[in-house]
Amino acid sequence: MAADRRRHVIWVGLEVRDDTSYAAYRARITPMLEQRGGSFGHDLVVARVLRSEASMAMNRVFMMAFPDRATREAFFADPDYRRARADLFEPAVASTHFLAEYDE
Repeated sequence: MAADRRRHVIWVGLEVRDDTSYAAYRARITPMLEQRGGSFGHDLVVARVLRSEASMAMNRVFMMAFPDRATREAFFADPDYRRARADLFEPAVASTHFLAEYDE
């Protein structure tokens, strides 16, 4: 992979309990993510989990990519992101599980 295509990737599993609020959260944070050079990759609504190392339920799995780990950390620490998370994500999501994190 060429040096300019390197990225830091995370996979996350969620138990979403309010699809409307979660969709509003995603709409609100996507421009913030894209401004930092990040993106959502795969985004799956899960009908049935056959096996999981997590004890929590999951009905959503998605991948986010960032240019590097420092950009990921800055994104999640941003005060605008933190407000969106508190306003929309926390009421909408029952549990979160980080499935994988790696550099490509």
